[in-house]
Amino acid sequence: MSLAPNYFTLSTASHLGQLLKTTRKRHKITQAALAVHVGVSQNRLSHLENHPEEISVKQLLSWCSALELELKLGERDTSAASSSAEW
Repeated sequence: MSLAPNYFTLSTASHLGQLLKTTRKRHKITQAALAVHVGVSQNRLSHLENHPEEISVKQLLSWCSALELELKLGERDTSAASSSAEW
């Protein structure tokens, strides 16, 4: 996972899980409080943090909203200056 100022490039599902967990902790939000916002149980939220490949798009958008994150998608930079290791 590489990061520029306030932006993260995710190349694997595990990077997403790390980002969501780290951001939740930085905002001092408990799993239980976040689970209410996302619409799942605390146990399920804990599972999803460790298995982010199971997060639905709807859950991800709710999660991002609660953590003051925005989801941006764009075309990958394929120039020589871009690290191929990220993908």
